[in-house]
Amino acid sequence: MVNLEWYRTFKAIYKTGTLTGAADSLFISQPGVSLHLGSLEAYVGYKLFDRTGRKMIPTERGKVLFNAISEPLTKLEEVEKNFQKSTEKHTPTISVGMCFETFQTTLEQYVSTLDFNLIISFGEYPEMLDQLDKGILDLIITPKKGTSPNILHEPFSSEQIILIGGKNIDAESFNEVLKTKDFSKIESWLKQEKWYGTTGDMEHLFQFWLLSFGHKPNFRPNYIVPNLNSIIRCLKGGTGLAVVPDFLCKNEIESGEVKLIWEGEKKLENTLYFGCRKKTNYAEEIDHIKSLFRKMMSKD
Repeated sequence: MVNLEWYRTFKAIYKTGTLTGAADSLFISQPGVSLHLGSLEAYVGYKLFDRTGRKMIPTERGKVLFNAISEPLTKLEEVEKNFQKSTEKHTPTISVGMCFETFQTTLEQYVSTLDFNLIISFGEYPEMLDQLDKGILDLIITPKKGTSPNILHEPFSSEQIILIGGKNIDAESFNEVLKTKDFSKIESWLKQEKWYGTTGDMEHLFQFWLLSFGHKPNFRPNYIVPNLNSIIRCLKGGTGLAVVPDFLCKNEIESGEVKLIWEGEKKLENTLYFGCRKKTNYAEEIDHIKSLFRKMMSKD
């Protein structure tokens, strides 16, 4: 059975001439428009539009279908308006991509205060950049810049990648080894300890080790946990080492629950960027989310 929303989407594409225009007029995502059109074309059994660049040109069959549904659909929309319970302003939905730890540490506490709908997505940075470019995401928080000409990257903060340990780690012993400047001994000392890592991205550990010792680590962490915040909670137990961004463990270091062991032979710092499309209908909402991040980062 055909879905009435497919017809509504078809009409919007026909009248605006683009998938983006239809998405804007219907207040849905562009992938949602594509899904509706694909479902309708599969249902009727033929193409309804020819795709020429960014323009959607109706086929002859598409024109026939539009003429058949346009007036009945308009009447249904008028009925819908007459029976609406309210005329409240449409509430926009903003989709934001970032890593799980960043969300927990920054935006999570403000979600209940937002006067617009919010969808948070977690994923790898290349995937999030691609989804931003395609219109699936409206804003991303990333330490990596993409190459798409449609995306703006705005630096707003930085993070330093540091080596931390549980409160029972013998940091004085490590400092004595560190004073020798013998990096084979320093590396040997570190490898004797228990290490924590995450199930996903190990890039922080790889980069830190490469800058300090000139090669990637030749060992695997002893304990693999879901995310970086899990690592910090585990280290509060008193033992173990891990390489993490400094903003995630600032409070724990200040309280003595974990120790800052080493900043590395060369400091490893990442710039954090807001990534958003140059053209957006949600500039006000995106700017509000940016202000919340700046507020949190300024506390550091």
